[in-house]
Amino acid sequence: MTIARAIVKSIALNMHFVLYHYYRHGKTGLKPFLDWLKSDVPNLLPRITAIKTLLSLEGEIWARFYGAFQIILPEDFAMNKRVKRPPDNPINALISFGNTLLYTKTLTQLYHTHLNQTISYLHEPMERRYSLSLDLSETFKPLLVYKTIFDCVNNRKLTVAKHFEKKLNYALLNEAGRKVFITEFEERINGVFDHPKLKRKVSFKQAIRLDGYKLIKYLIEEKPMVFFDMEDKE
Repeated sequence: MTIARAIVKSIALNMHFVLYHYYRHGKTGLKPFLDWLKSDVPNLLPRITAIKTLLSLEGEIWARFYGAFQIILPEDFAMNKRVKRPPDNPINALISFGNTLLYTKTLTQLYHTHLNQTISYLHEPMERRYSLSLDLSETFKPLLVYKTIFDCVNNRKLTVAKHFEKKLNYALLNEAGRKVFITEFEERINGVFDHPKLKRKVSFKQAIRLDGYKLIKYLIEEKPMVFFDMEDKE
């Protein structure tokens, strides 16, 4: 439970970091959700002792996050609800594509840590699925997948008319759209920041691997388990 709670806490903190940028630039409708992420969620987490209750809270966090899209994104990228298989509109198509890219990158980074990727703490382990990568990618989704989506859409690098398959109800990126998104995603995940403890520049891709090492230290040395927090940059 300690690891699972740490994952959910990191998701909330990184969501707050991403959305606060838009709040500072006039999207004041985000304030109730931001306050809930910053105050209520950290108070709720230590009291949760059952994984089902934790998963329920995680689900509520994501549901409220998706609800905030109407404040951030234009109407043609409206999202009624999260639909995965298959996506049913442009925004769900972007989320599914971005999540796949991040999952693949996380899988590669964790491979170098020698962690058993079939053992997970938040997602249920499934046959032939590396569910630990699903766990650790969750904390980076707001920073890498969703920030890429918000920037591509709001800066009109991606448009419904030009970058989605009309024949499939605009629920699938076309080749041009995939190229744009991959380019932006790669630029973001390879972007660097100053790591306060390591005293050197670290990319987001490296930060994923560092979270793997933190997990090992927790399991072996019982070090405190804190997943990546963009505000603290560690």
